[in-house]
Amino acid sequence: MKGRLLIVDDEQDGRSALAELAGRWGLETREAEGGREGLAAARAWHPDLILSDLVMPDSDGLWLLKALRAEAPECPVILLTGRGTIQLAVQAIQAGAWDFIEKPVDPQRLRLVLERAVEKRETQREVQQLRSSLAALAPGVDLVGASPAMASVMELVRKVAPSNASVVVGGESGTGKELVARAIHALSPRRDRPFVALNCSAIPATLIEAELFGSEKGAYTGADQRRLGCFELAHRGTLFLDEIGELPSELQSKFLRVLEERRLRRLGGRVEIEVDARVLCASHHDLREAARRGAFREDLYFRLGVFTVTLPPLRERREDVPSLVDHFIARFNAETGKRVRRVAPAALALLQAHAWPGNVRELRNAVERAVILAEGEELGLEHLPPDVLAADPEGAALRIPLGTPLDTVEREVIQATLRRAGGNKLRTATLLGISEKTLYNKLHRYAAEAAGVGTGDGDPPAAPVGRPGR
Repeated sequence: MKGRLLIVDDEQDGRSALAELAGRWGLETREAEGGREGLAAARAWHPDLILSDLVMPDSDGLWLLKALRAEAPECPVILLTGRGTIQLAVQAIQAGAWDFIEKPVDPQRLRLVLERAVEKRETQREVQQLRSSLAALAPGVDLVGASPAMASVMELVRKVAPSNASVVVGGESGTGKELVARAIHALSPRRDRPFVALNCSAIPATLIEAELFGSEKGAYTGADQRRLGCFELAHRGTLFLDEIGELPSELQSKFLRVLEERRLRRLGGRVEIEVDARVLCASHHDLREAARRGAFREDLYFRLGVFTVTLPPLRERREDVPSLVDHFIARFNAETGKRVRRVAPAALALLQAHAWPGNVRELRNAVERAVILAEGEELGLEHLPPDVLAADPEGAALRIPLGTPLDTVEREVIQATLRRAGGNKLRTATLLGISEKTLYNKLHRYAAEAAGVGTGDGDPPAAPVGRPGR
């Protein structure tokens, strides 16, 4: 385990014990005595993660967390809490903390949380580096998200971009398939040459041959001059064909021949022309299945599908919603002159819970609408589209009688959210704003209590660190 860990605690003995443990695991550590000192150290040292006590006499961990959310939102903050401050810790998780650990600290639990936080930080850094490269090469390419699914997509983009291989980009409508194609082009040796995009479903079948291959004067009624097709326009660059599955069957064989021979003949022409265009294509249909059914030429599919990149739908990477919302707010602030700074927690919770059948495109439109409606610095529930507000009203609410013990409320909310997420624990943890590890620990405790075998989260610590809490 490598990285920089800042430990913030007003107790010298506790700081030293934690620093010794983290040092054994390979982390470089620094210590701070309170929240204000911790914020100053974070500004100067730029740690990879922060381990802070929640309750401190000067400026506590919650104060530090809120300050860091504004200045270093990418840095994971892990809070140490005593048994009497669990509810405060839950509030901190909802405010953006990575996780919390109860005192006395179980070294095994601490190491696991630190390892996961370091892995998350490394993933964020790799994604940010790729996004920086894309921003420098192609300012319009907005691939946003640090979820494991998007990190995998970006890694595939990075690997395939330098080659000349054809790529099939799959995914539902609105997931950003053209953005992936533009990213591949921007990171390729062809970046300074044209990127030409054509939506095969938007061109009538009678005209698509001329759009692709060009036409000579007099080739058809109204052809009063020579027109270059997309292949020629993309010479030495990249040709992106969206919805390639809509290409008429009679053109698929001609298209395959151009791919293999790198030569074409314009409609109505007699001379063959050499073309050198890298072909990227996309479809919201499963091209392999279409080829199996005979709806798409199998040999063309295998020629195009040298490499496949599949974009996940937004509902399967809900943890990216906050960063996407921030990204779109910044964009529309610039376009509209608004000064929206934040999203109300209730509004963000609804945005993360929504199914987004239109994927990122639908989310972008929702944020644009909200920014236009906003009068101040915060987006609230009143600014969200009606379909987001009205989505699944019965499944999104839970009735709990007044006076219900807080432990019971927490259990009811977790179990109801798990049911609503179809048993998907990653989605449940994302909706609740907690880590998967925290969710697993709580579910394990509930199961143990139901079975009458105890309430612990695992084996007792071999050497607890710190006082039981305050």
